[in-house]
Amino acid sequence: MIPTEDQSADEVGADLVVVTCSVNGESARVSVPPHRTLMDALRNELGLTGTKTCCAEGECGACTVIVDGATVNSCLMLAAEAEGCDILTVEGLGAGEPGGLCDLQESFLEAGAVQCGFCIPGQVMAAEYLLRTNPDPSVDEIREGMSGNLCRCAGYQRIVAAVELTARKRATR
Repeated sequence: MIPTEDQSADEVGADLVVVTCSVNGESARVSVPPHRTLMDALRNELGLTGTKTCCAEGECGACTVIVDGATVNSCLMLAAEAEGCDILTVEGLGAGEPGGLCDLQESFLEAGAVQCGFCIPGQVMAAEYLLRTNPDPSVDEIREGMSGNLCRCAGYQRIVAAVELTARKRATR
């Protein structure tokens, strides 16, 4: 059997693992090789390309998603470990919202926190988790909560401002 472009030669004969979970509120079922990461399954099997591939070592945070209410570097989690889990990706945040963006994503735009945009999905997911667990964070708490996410364009001040802006918006709802 010849591998497809998204398979390596060693995956062709590999036993596949069937993973059933919830992704962005919808049931998902994928068949993946046992060594496939959650990041790759989200991108390749489910077409959710907002989760970015960058360091593949859990150092940059570009692949951050929320799994069962906690942030996860999806490059470090095997897809098979997601069996029965509830997964939220950046695509799920704005689903159903007018314009397709949630308040946090809008705040990133308003604060000018989006530069090249590569790290932004992971930044947004980390910020969403922070605001869900601490709706009124101080600047220091925001910096600590976002510390696992790197920005090569050095937009940190604007990212902090976007998180502060969202916290204020949510407090007035």
